[in-house]
Amino acid sequence: MKEDKNIQSNARRMLNKVPEITLFFWVIKILCTTVGETGADFLNEKMNLGLDGVTIIVGALLAATLVFQFLSKKYIPGIYWLSVVLISIVGTLITDNLTDSLGVPLQTTTIIFAISLAVVFAVWYKKEKTLSIHSITTTRREAFYWLAILFTFALGTAAGDLLAESIELGYLLSAIIFGALIALIAVSHFGFKINAVLAFWLAYILTRPLGASIGDYLSQDADSGGLELGPEITSVIFLAIILGIVIYLSITKKDVISKDKTPEVQ
Repeated sequence: MKEDKNIQSNARRMLNKVPEITLFFWVIKILCTTVGETGADFLNEKMNLGLDGVTIIVGALLAATLVFQFLSKKYIPGIYWLSVVLISIVGTLITDNLTDSLGVPLQTTTIIFAISLAVVFAVWYKKEKTLSIHSITTTRREAFYWLAILFTFALGTAAGDLLAESIELGYLLSAIIFGALIALIAVSHFGFKINAVLAFWLAYILTRPLGASIGDYLSQDADSGGLELGPEITSVIFLAIILGIVIYLSITKKDVISKDKTPEVQ
């Protein structure tokens, strides 16, 4: 009982640790997923660091950034979105290590990550009775949140590569398919009132393969069905846009969740 009271007290002092779901959120999310794909390719291929080297470096950066994210008592745009960019790259690297280094088929990795994500959601809901993004007000909920984010990125990378490369639909067609599925979810939510939390997570999962397909389409050579911008140029362009939006949000506070949307811990 005393422990429960302490948790509730901490929750009241800790503001929601994630941004409000606005158009800015989805724009930055897609940009981050694109950078996750092209950034991993750039560090691996152009910088000649290799998958192992890139994984160690980016993994260490992510761990350090998440320390600051967990220590903060409120949502800070710069720290939060840097965490998303880095976890996007790590998610890509996990899939790349399994498929390229260990030879695990994309069909297998897609199934594995889908099951892993489902388990995370199941345990999260069992422990907290909610999966709402408006409820990230305790350390445990935040831990579940970031673990789910990691698996959405790994799953999205595997699913995107499966459609574009293994099934050979190509990057552009894959992006169109994933974009259409997200549009369908939006219509289902706003038109037919499907559960908001379910709609959010379905869209969140699908933005990963959408962003990855866009990144590959822009960066890959013409023989692979791309526009040949290269991973370095594509990454720089998208990172610059992300930085500009994050600076704007840091100044205007337009994506800060209001206190009346933050529920008490049950």
